[in-house]
Amino acid sequence: MPAAAAPWLLLAVFSGTLISLQARITGELATGLGGDGFAAAVISFGSGFVMLALGLLALRKPRRGVGLVLSDVRNRRLKWWQVLGGFGGAAFLLAQGLTVGALGVALFTVAIVAGQVTGGLLFDRMGLGPAGPQRPTRRRVVGAVLVLAAVGLSMADKLGGGFPYLMLLLPLVAGVCVSWQQAVNGHVKNAAGSAYAGTFFNFVAGTGALSVIFLVHAVAAGIPSRLPTEPYLYLGGLVGISFITIAVAAVQKLGVLLLGLCTITGQLVGSLALDLLLPHGDTHVTTATVAGVALALAAVAAAALSGTRTGRVVASSDASPARRRHNLQTRR
Repeated sequence: MPAAAAPWLLLAVFSGTLISLQARITGELATGLGGDGFAAAVISFGSGFVMLALGLLALRKPRRGVGLVLSDVRNRRLKWWQVLGGFGGAAFLLAQGLTVGALGVALFTVAIVAGQVTGGLLFDRMGLGPAGPQRPTRRRVVGAVLVLAAVGLSMADKLGGGFPYLMLLLPLVAGVCVSWQQAVNGHVKNAAGSAYAGTFFNFVAGTGALSVIFLVHAVAAGIPSRLPTEPYLYLGGLVGISFITIAVAAVQKLGVLLLGLCTITGQLVGSLALDLLLPHGDTHVTTATVAGVALALAAVAAAALSGTRTGRVVASSDASPARRRHNLQTRR
């Protein structure tokens, strides 16, 4: 593994711990809203959008990046669906609000992990990310299989009769959506020349989607009668900004699969730390959970040892500011 990639691996693992933290916050917010996961999701994502929009007023480079992305979409240098990565984040956050209260952070992570691994292998092979098509190496496939084994091991003693298995489908699908989000985000970041601008477009799309879903749900079921008073329950948006920004910047360095494996490890470690240090409800840590986290760390190491080779940069490479200047100079 190139030494230059090591910081990106560590950042990606750290972003995974933030994902677990956000899952806990959003789940508790939904509980405080009377079990309304739709309201919790739109509050969390919407608060992130407001913070990023206010930041654009003070930061010139991200504002310029937003303009570059919009120009590239109009001129078809960037596909319109590539700026909708926030839909993946919306699916993830909605799954948090609807299922974490019933499943717990650890079991929620199991389903998300399965979706992320599957999506990472698929989207790397399809070349959906900015690094272009990447044939899965043997070690990366082994690493992915080991991660799935790790999450199964960590949860082996938590499943039983009466468990809401169908509820796992929502975070499973959300995990695939997260991998898709990580892939297309890299194109937007290249076009904008700014991870901030790429993150902003995520929150625009995600907030829009969640707002529509929340309004439809509110018409049918009403809105929460009160808001919880604990300030930390409203930090989900800030946490989301942090890990999405890392993912936007790291996907071209690591590829979709390796980025996903690193964030998965962070999620497992973060879930374990939360259950140990800040237990919630009936959550308890078992030997199987610790063994599963250890196996996941070994899996990411195995995948990383296959190298962080990236292929050609596709689609968004011609949209990046640096490439545009290079093309202009060449034509002259």
